[in-house]
Amino acid sequence: MGRRLSFVSGISDKPLIYQTIGNALQTTAELYPEREALVVCHQGIRWTYAELNRRVDDFATGLITMGFEPGDRVGVWAPNCAEWVIAQFATARAGIIQVNINPAYRVHELEYVLNKVSCKGLITAARFKNSDYIAMLQKLAPELNSSEPGRLSSAKLPHLKSVVRLGGEKTPGFYNFDDAPVMGGAAEKRRLDKLVATLQPDDAINIQFTSGTTGSPKGATLTHFNILNNGYFVGEAMKFTEQDRLCIPVPFYHCFGMVLGNLNCITHGAAMVIPNDGFDPAATLTTVTEEKCTALYGVPTMFIAELDLPNFADYDFSDMRTGIMAGSSCPIEVMKRVFAEMNMKEVTIAYGMTETSPVSFQSSTDDSVERRVSTVGRVHPHVQVKIIDQAGRTVPMGEKGELCTRGYNVMPGYWDDEEKTREAIDAAGWMHTGDLATIDEEGYCNIVGRVKDMVIRGGENIYPREVEEFLYGHDKVQDVAVFGVPDDKYGEQLCAWIRLKEGQKAGAEEIKAFCKDKIAHNKVPHYIRFVDEFPMTVTGKPQKFIMRDRMIDELNLTIQTTA
Repeated sequence: MGRRLSFVSGISDKPLIYQTIGNALQTTAELYPEREALVVCHQGIRWTYAELNRRVDDFATGLITMGFEPGDRVGVWAPNCAEWVIAQFATARAGIIQVNINPAYRVHELEYVLNKVSCKGLITAARFKNSDYIAMLQKLAPELNSSEPGRLSSAKLPHLKSVVRLGGEKTPGFYNFDDAPVMGGAAEKRRLDKLVATLQPDDAINIQFTSGTTGSPKGATLTHFNILNNGYFVGEAMKFTEQDRLCIPVPFYHCFGMVLGNLNCITHGAAMVIPNDGFDPAATLTTVTEEKCTALYGVPTMFIAELDLPNFADYDFSDMRTGIMAGSSCPIEVMKRVFAEMNMKEVTIAYGMTETSPVSFQSSTDDSVERRVSTVGRVHPHVQVKIIDQAGRTVPMGEKGELCTRGYNVMPGYWDDEEKTREAIDAAGWMHTGDLATIDEEGYCNIVGRVKDMVIRGGENIYPREVEEFLYGHDKVQDVAVFGVPDDKYGEQLCAWIRLKEGQKAGAEEIKAFCKDKIAHNKVPHYIRFVDEFPMTVTGKPQKFIMRDRMIDELNLTIQTTA
C-alpha cells in the first residue's frame, strides 16, 4: 500500500454561512438586542447589539447621502476605536468596499494605497502616537483647505472626493464623523433598505494590503463570504457563545482584529471589548479584569509583555477561558504560563495569511500543550490543504514542502493585479502560501519556515524555524530570530539574533556550546548577535530581511548573485 499524500480537508456538521456581513449583524441584533456588543474602554463606550446596529444603519445612510455607491472604495485610517467598528459594518451594509490602512503608514504609503485601489472616500483619525494624519493629508492634498466637504479635486489623489475625520474639531474640506449619521433623511433610509436587498455574499467587501517586503504592497481583496465564514469558524474552534466577552488588543486594520475579533463576535452574539487605541499590556489586563473577559487575543510578544508586568499578580483572570495566540511561533514556556497564570486553559493557536481570510489551521481547546506549541492545529472546516515539492507534486505525509490552500477562504485576487494573482493562485484554485510546512498522520500541521527564508548552506537545506525552536530551550533566551547571510565558501551561513531574558548575560561561545552535539554542526549559527529588540511588523512578526541587511552591512559581506 502506497504512502498517504499530504492532503487534508476540513469537515464539519455546520454549513457555510451564505449571507452578507450587514445581514449577519442584523440577525444577531434581532436575536440578542440587549446583550452588550461593543465596549471601548478608552472611549467610555458601552453599546448593546440593538444600539450598535442602529448606529451602523445611520452611518451607512450617511455614506449613501455623501454619494457613495456599492463597489466604491472607502479607506479607514485609524487606530482601534468605536468609529472603526461602525465603519467596518456600515460600509459592509451599504456594499462599499472598506480599504484597511495601516495606522503606521506615512505620506508615501498612504498616497500609494489610496491611488492603487482608487479610493473615493477616506475615514481618518486626527492623529495617533507620532502620526498627524490630518497634516499628512493636507500635504498630499493641499486642495482640501479650499474645497467643500465631498467635493475634493486633488492632483495627487485624483479619485478621492470625500474625507471624514474623527473628533469634534472642524477642518476645512473634511466632514466630521459624528455628522454623517444625521445627514440622510427618510428617502436615503429607504434607498439603503432597497440596496441591502441587492447585495450578494460573493461581492468584494474588504481590501487589505500585504506587508510588501518584496516590492509594493498588494491589495488582497476579500468577500463577505470569505471573512464572515472565517470569523465564524474561528469562534467555533474556541467554542464561542453569546456568553463570551473577547478582549481585542490586536489592531483592527489587520485580519486578526477585524475578522478573528469582530466578525467572530457578531456571528456568535459575543461582546467585542477594546482595551485601548494601541497595545498597552497594563490596559489590556485591566480590561480583562474589570470587564470579566472570557477570551484574549495577542501575538506571543504581547503575552510576554503582559506576563512580565511587575504587578501581574494583581489582575483577576478568574473569568478567562480561551483566546488565540498567532502571528509567530510561541515558546513553550510562554504557553505554559498563559495556561497556568492567565487561566487560559483553552487557548488556541491559529495560522493563516491575509489572502486566506486569514485562518486555515487552528488548534482545538482540548489539544495538549505540546500540540499547541509544536503545531498550528488541524485544518479548518470546509478548507483543503496540500503540501507540495518544488515541482508542484504533493509530497507524502510528514515530508516538508510548500503549503497550499483551497476553499471558501481563498481571496478572489489582488486588486487590479492579474499577474500577481496568477502567481499566487493556480488554475486549480490553490493559493500558494510561500510557507514551508509538514502535516502528520493525524492531520496536525507544523510550519517550519518560509520558502524564501530557507537557508541553503553548502547545498544543504536548513530551516531557520527548527534552529529557533532549539534555541528557545536555552534558559537565558527570551526571543530568537535565525536567518541566512551570504558566504563566499558555503553560499550562505546561519546568523542568530538573540534577545536575552531580563538581567541575563551570555556570550556567543556559550550559545554555540549549548548547540554542540545536540544539533547538526551545519545548523549551529555561525554569527550570533545579542540585541535588545527585533525590527517587527505591526502584527508582531520579526522582519528578517531588515536583520539580514544590517548584518551584511556590519560584516561587509558580498551578496551572492547567479549568472
